Amino acid sequence: MKNHFHNGDEHTPQANNDGIDRRGFLECMAWAGTGVLWMMSGGILKSYGMSQMIDKTTGTLQKGLVMPKSDFSFVQISDSHIGFTKPANTDVVGTLNAAISKINTMPVTPSFVLHTGDLTHLAQADEFDTLEQSLKSVKTEKVFYVPGEHDVTDNGKLYLERYGKGTLGDGWYSFDSHGVHFIGLNNVTNHVDGGLGYIGAAQLKWLEADLKPLSNSTPIVVFAHIPLWAIYPQWGWGTDDSGQVLTLLKRFGSVSVLNGHIHQTIQKVEGNITFHTANSTAFPQPAPGAAPSPGPMKVPADKLRSFLGLTSVNYVEHNHTLAITDTPLILAESMIEQK
Repeated sequence: MKNHFHNGDEHTPQANNDGIDRRGFLECMAWAGTGVLWMMSGGILKSYGMSQMIDKTTGTLQKGLVMPKSDFSFVQISDSHIGFTKPANTDVVGTLNAAISKINTMPVTPSFVLHTGDLTHLAQADEFDTLEQSLKSVKTEKVFYVPGEHDVTDNGKLYLERYGKGTLGDGWYSFDSHGVHFIGLNNVTNHVDGGLGYIGAAQLKWLEADLKPLSNSTPIVVFAHIPLWAIYPQWGWGTDDSGQVLTLLKRFGSVSVLNGHIHQTIQKVEGNITFHTANSTAFPQPAPGAAPSPGPMKVPADKLRSFLGLTSVNYVEHNHTLAITDTPLILAESMIEQK
């Protein structure tokens, strides 16, 4: 197994010290938002940044906040990197807990939470323990996981012991909720040269069999750690055999693909498939090609909300189609009903 880790120097957009203390950093992180709420309603899969829902002064829900009715909702968080201690964020547990607080104060209770990988930084038992302790407080029915490359430094042994029950192979699985078929893939266990993600023949064979009985009108949501489209292969930001996955998905009228790994929000729509990458609850990374290499990026306090966020999705069944819509995290007023 070849791993593509970035544990070296941080990328800093400004040479000067931003002077953020721990408390100030956590406060800014909390207002920036650290996950995404997905709501499905009327055939539209729409995402909301958590910071849009919280009043910065009182820490409570924005007055006049109006959320659309939905069949169900779920939250995506990603890249918690529990165990990371460098200056880009010396309290990743604190920022994860800030994300959890936002989830717990949302106007709708999500049916479940998806964590799209890099739960830990070095796949140590105490890191998994800390993550589990924090996530016990999430107000939701269940948390679903897929591994990131940082979770499989021991070939995935600990990850599978904790999260592999009921999964196949290296931790892939599927489930159904409210008429939507969800597929969790592992594309980090067998990296190819350059760190690109890799699905592999066994998982592809399973995926083909999993999709076979489904009608073309079934909404599909695929979630994995590394993006399933080539965002920036030079940095390992893509999956080598993703084309074979996408071929299997082409016949479906609505497919949403949710990923993490790159610690920033990038969206692409290609035919009937919408790709969406989530921000990290721990630290941002540079934009593709904006630095010599990817890795933890230290940013000044007033820039944090531009880099960190939560993804949330609402679903409403209508003609069996889905669509993802992103709302910028810094535009809190867009979530408030104008009266």
